[in-house]
Amino acid sequence: MADPDNPPLLEVTPAEAGQKLLQFLTRRMNLPQPLLHRWIRTGQIRLNKGRAKPFARVAAHDLVRLPPFAPSMAASAAEQPPLPEHARTTSAPPPLPPLVAQTASLLVFNKPAGLPTHGGTGHSDSLADRLAAHYPAANFRPTPAHRLDKDTSGLLLVAASYATLRTLQDALQTRELAKEYLCWIEGIWKHDAPLRLEHAMAKRYTGWEERVETGEGKDAVCIAACLRRTRDRSLMQIRLLTGRTHQIRAQLAACGHPLCGDGKYGGRSRGPIRLHAARLVLPDGSRFEALPPWEGSDAVDVLPPPLDDTAVTLPYPDTPAASPDQGQTLFFR
Repeated sequence: MADPDNPPLLEVTPAEAGQKLLQFLTRRMNLPQPLLHRWIRTGQIRLNKGRAKPFARVAAHDLVRLPPFAPSMAASAAEQPPLPEHARTTSAPPPLPPLVAQTASLLVFNKPAGLPTHGGTGHSDSLADRLAAHYPAANFRPTPAHRLDKDTSGLLLVAASYATLRTLQDALQTRELAKEYLCWIEGIWKHDAPLRLEHAMAKRYTGWEERVETGEGKDAVCIAACLRRTRDRSLMQIRLLTGRTHQIRAQLAACGHPLCGDGKYGGRSRGPIRLHAARLVLPDGSRFEALPPWEGSDAVDVLPPPLDDTAVTLPYPDTPAASPDQGQTLFFR
């Protein structure tokens, strides 16, 4: 029975520090946010013995007082209904992708194509689900700091603390975290020098399907360089300067060069799409690299040097006939 004279307390761990109080409680207790919000607003939840607002930031070793009945409610919410006999299994959860690097607060995975970053409609498996299964007791469950499309392989950052998650997401917003991809496109890319591509892009929905279209919307910017040409395809290196949904796929399709196999954006065939997140450079200079898993004529044995966005010249619109040996910008509106 709950003891009203000794209310339950939660201590904020260093990994959880920096979150808003409502976020902290939602992650720790797995109860509905409206319920937790009401308890905070009515003073049933207190932070360090005092009232607090739902969006107050918690610090390491802060004490959060809960209503006496809250732990039992959280335990009930965590209980899973028993599975029927034929569905019970003792097998281990699906494995995590290959680990490229690890620190106390950061995991870097090499995600395979076919595995979604987060669960959703039509997905029975995801990296987030696997992390939850492999770290069930973590006060702050390792959380992807960004996402890769299901059909995109490559490097993906996972934060093991809230402070790291916020740092990475801030770096992505301010473009201090460099992301480079490799991809195969249809057709022969005619430009020899790195090219800066700028589009306006907006999301469109057809039923449940999401895609982006160029012509209006938010700015999407990347730098594209050709690494190899074959009879009817080109291997491209792409440095993202913005992070829009399906950005690489949509921008290259708008240039007349959809990704090989990308039927959604005009490719002549459907899958597998050859798009791989090959390099990540953090603001502190930490660099992570991974070769794509492609074989045969698609294989890449050595990663190219990083693209330098500051080295790309921008002659358009003053000198639209600039030599292809110089960097140039293409605008699409």
